[in-house]
Amino acid sequence: MSGRVLKDRIALITGASRGIGAATAHCFANEGAHVLLLGRDQKTLETVDDDIKAAGGNASIIPLNLEDGTTIDALGPSLYERFGHLDIFIGNAGILGGLRPLTHVPSDLWDRVIATNLTANWRLIRTLDPLLRRADAGRVVFVTSSRVAGLGPAYWAPYSVSKAALETLARTYANETADSPVKVNMVDPGATATFMRAEAYPGEDQSTIRTPEQVAEVILRLARTDMAETGQIVGVA
Repeated sequence: MSGRVLKDRIALITGASRGIGAATAHCFANEGAHVLLLGRDQKTLETVDDDIKAAGGNASIIPLNLEDGTTIDALGPSLYERFGHLDIFIGNAGILGGLRPLTHVPSDLWDRVIATNLTANWRLIRTLDPLLRRADAGRVVFVTSSRVAGLGPAYWAPYSVSKAALETLARTYANETADSPVKVNMVDPGATATFMRAEAYPGEDQSTIRTPEQVAEVILRLARTDMAETGQIVGVA
């Protein structure tokens, strides 16, 4: 364990049970961070937690359904009581919601995608902002999909709308924290071998696209204390 780049920093990662979230958790733990693993499935979170600790890292699990706004609102005060501040927040969790014509999207599915991909991140910003401002170099990274957000491809409506709105949310927060030590950026992974990608492209050979670990390395760069830019979308080359 290098324990250098993120030594002793506290990092909260949503959607940490698999894919990009789990890869980022392992990456951060390898660099010395105490990672807070947030997700809805306690069993899968425990697996990631066990793997990190077996490798000599530090982690804690936070089982939480991001559709539960009241529980999200209580997260900031709870973390304040335990840690007093938060150095890094990675807003990675998201759901696709299937692919279908806009006029065929059930209202409950629309609400669930928007709640998870957008509203939860607004609530997380609201509850975590005081903790991030107490850190010497608060870092926030949201995971987006700029092509989908920008082009509005057919059949992707709930997901594309949520990501377009998320990008605006992130830029707004970046502007509102511009005069503070908090830096807010986004990462656009592109084609990455994840469960969500397999849901959208079931016939794709995932061995031909990038891995979550490659994306995690870019997220790590955006989470470092020497990251000076804010309000940017960074693609994964």
